[in-house]
Amino acid sequence: MDTIFELIAIIAVVIGTAFSVVGVIGNYRLPDVYTRLHALGMVSTFGVALLLIAAAATLSQVWPIALVMIVLLLSLGPVVSHSLGSAAWRIGVKMKDVLKEKQA
Repeated sequence: MDTIFELIAIIAVVIGTAFSVVGVIGNYRLPDVYTRLHALGMVSTFGVALLLIAAAATLSQVWPIALVMIVLLLSLGPVVSHSLGSAAWRIGVKMKDVLKEKQA
């Protein structure tokens, strides 16, 4: 049974790390605040949730804490991203027009 949990942990770490790396690359490559919020808000949330699943599969005593953290992360992550995007819009941060730059 321990082998199954170890296999689940290894798979979750690999996939969670891949999600996190994609989020970091998206933060670096994407042109403006709004697209960067999407990359960090969506991708990194699932990356951290998978890393918490890996920790819970490895250490049996942290299941309740990991479950609460995953629920809070998945429910509050989109709210925080929306709040940051709304605040950026209210202070006048413009969206970058990528199509105009490619035509010029």
